[in-house]
Amino acid sequence: MRKAREVLVIGGNRYFGKRLIARLLAAGDRVTVLNRGSSAPPPGVVHLVADRGDEKSLTAALGSRTFDAVVDQVCYTPRQAEIARRVFAGRTGRYVLTSTVEVYEYEDSIAPVRETDVDPVGVAVDLELPWDDPEFLESHYGEGKRQAEAVFAAGPDFPYTAVRVAHVLGGDDDFTGRMTYYADRVSGGTPIAVPVVNHPATYIHVEEIADFLFWTVGQDFTGPVNAASHGPLTTEDLCDAIAAHLPDGKAVFQHVEVGEVSPLSFTRAYAMDNSRATRLGFRFTRARRWLPKAVAETLGKDAA
Repeated sequence: MRKAREVLVIGGNRYFGKRLIARLLAAGDRVTVLNRGSSAPPPGVVHLVADRGDEKSLTAALGSRTFDAVVDQVCYTPRQAEIARRVFAGRTGRYVLTSTVEVYEYEDSIAPVRETDVDPVGVAVDLELPWDDPEFLESHYGEGKRQAEAVFAAGPDFPYTAVRVAHVLGGDDDFTGRMTYYADRVSGGTPIAVPVVNHPATYIHVEEIADFLFWTVGQDFTGPVNAASHGPLTTEDLCDAIAAHLPDGKAVFQHVEVGEVSPLSFTRAYAMDNSRATRLGFRFTRARRWLPKAVAETLGKDAA
């Protein structure tokens, strides 16, 4: 039997974060969860309360604790990354930053994007931007993650990896409302606004990304890594799966040249290439195989 690891999970007490925690506990790891105290972690973990954006609060909560690995689920800005870099220097042997496909938001590539298409070493960091403004942060989500990655890449005080997560689907606790949005329109025959050229995207099931993060904790590779199931999906693919779940439903698409489009509809192509993770040893599933299951989980067997 392998030695139990000391693992800290920052935030991530819902959706795939709670699934990651369950996997760590099931493997016999000693898990500490740090959050602001807004929600209680599952039984069996040590709970620390702190604002991760407040260096003094974070340092005080950690005390003299050290960890084999840290999984940071809620680092959204370069300021938060700077604090983490200082506080966890000498405290951990591995740092796993949960990043996002949105770091590629400026790409428009017919070929699936690779990690090298956005090298964090070359990303400019601006700590003076209004990162504490919720509206600014929401509209600059990809930029915040991109600059957070850059902070860790610029000064590797500990081995780190940035997991660039594809769009996550599945689970009865999907809080995004995106699948429900489409279900409401499919069931009512309401037009669904999509771009004139609506590009496919890469996705990953909620259980699979939890598996991937758990696997990543035990690896020693560093730098960015894309995490996505095999095969892109279009908005039409998503709606077809929903329509199959709603026998009286029908997807009606309205192609628009300007204006707001539906969630998970994309004016640019930036599906992710997952070959690096595959070469490293992780076996992804195919998105089309789990899509019907994801729809049933999120909408419920009795959805109408």
